[in-house]
Amino acid sequence: SIVLHGNVAKHRRSEVKVRKLWNSGVNLFSMLTAPSSRAPSNPPTGNGHDFEFTGIDSAPLKLSAWRGRPLLIVNTASLCGFTKQYGDLQELWRRYESAGLIVIAVPSNDFGEQEPDADGEIRAFCQGVFGVTFPIASKQPVIGPDAHPFYKWAADAVGPGGAPTWNFHKYLVGRDGQLLRSFSTRLSPTSTEIISWIEKAIEQPTPAAA
Repeated sequence: SIVLHGNVAKHRRSEVKVRKLWNSGVNLFSMLTAPSSRAPSNPPTGNGHDFEFTGIDSAPLKLSAWRGRPLLIVNTASLCGFTKQYGDLQELWRRYESAGLIVIAVPSNDFGEQEPDADGEIRAFCQGVFGVTFPIASKQPVIGPDAHPFYKWAADAVGPGGAPTWNFHKYLVGRDGQLLRSFSTRLSPTSTEIISWIEKAIEQPTPAAA
């Protein structure tokens, strides 16, 4: 009886592993076959500045604090094949912070369970390995019914297929809080396409104060 129960438990664990691998494969296939970037297809209701994250240090991270500055918001993970993009994001921050760009990382465990650690460990990893100095949010779901409200708003604005399909999906929000572009995982933060859009966002006139 003990052997039987042990075999059942082992079988169930194997089923869970297979299911996780299958889901990861489906998400990875979606990421590889998705367009590299998308423009919003639906007029977004509300504004990107309406949303707030909690910082990885537990302090409020209000997007309205950067009203008038373009935002690049990226869902991240520490154990992903694309984790090296943290270094590229830090390079963008170094290059364009003085011109107004704000880079924000949003760690998430939604894809392949590749961000399993607690916030403190995530912060230590980002700062220790990649020298990250840009803002980092606390770990958040970015897809599905429990997704952070910013991610629901952005996915609705982009339209079908607008939600992230893997770690390191990127949303660019303009100085006026409107979503300008969505970039897939496989597009490096320092790619010509993303840099071109960031520079366009920087060149936007700063909106008048309300």
